[in-house]
Amino acid sequence: MDSLQHIDEHQLNLQLNDDDKKTAFWLNLYNAFTQVILKKNPDRYKTRNAFFTAKNIEVAGQQLSLDEIEHGILRHSKIKWSEGYLGKPFPAAFEKKFRVHQLDYRIHFALNCGAKSCPPIAFYDPEKLDKQLNIATKTYLKAECEFNQAKNSISVPALMGWFRHDFGGKKGMLKILKQNKIIPEDSHPEIHFKHYDWTLFLNNYKSENNG
Repeated sequence: MDSLQHIDEHQLNLQLNDDDKKTAFWLNLYNAFTQVILKKNPDRYKTRNAFFTAKNIEVAGQQLSLDEIEHGILRHSKIKWSEGYLGKPFPAAFEKKFRVHQLDYRIHFALNCGAKSCPPIAFYDPEKLDKQLNIATKTYLKAECEFNQAKNSISVPALMGWFRHDFGGKKGMLKILKQNKIIPEDSHPEIHFKHYDWTLFLNNYKSENNG
């Protein structure tokens, strides 16, 4: 944490010189600080909006919130409550400098905000990021999706509804589900969004070796 606080902003910018490096860095930072903050004071989770918007994270002398990392940097300056359809008209200079160039929907299957319905935590390596995000996506979808062939319907995680434009709308969601072999290639089920379990659930770590 001390190193992150005092790292030179220019040097950090030089190191985070592509989207894979940016995504891995900010994903790991988001997941780590969520654990650190909530282990220190679990009661913060009782007022979740304040928890996500509080500027508790210092990087290169800049005070950041979890929301700023997720929606500003990792989602390329998206407005949180717009289902992914609206961008921020005036993002901060730090955010513009460090945000990814291209939003990758797979981050939603890698970010852990401390809730029971969150995807598990893994350490993301920029050299292996594409493979790791594919594994995270498939693992989470297989665990959370419920396909009813008789009713031709599928229940998907709530977060896909919250950020539906990130996934390309329902048409894009069906494509993702087929790519990950959650539903048959020739199926076109009706999509339903599940409820999100906000129960506090820390230490939800996973690796490629333990599933």
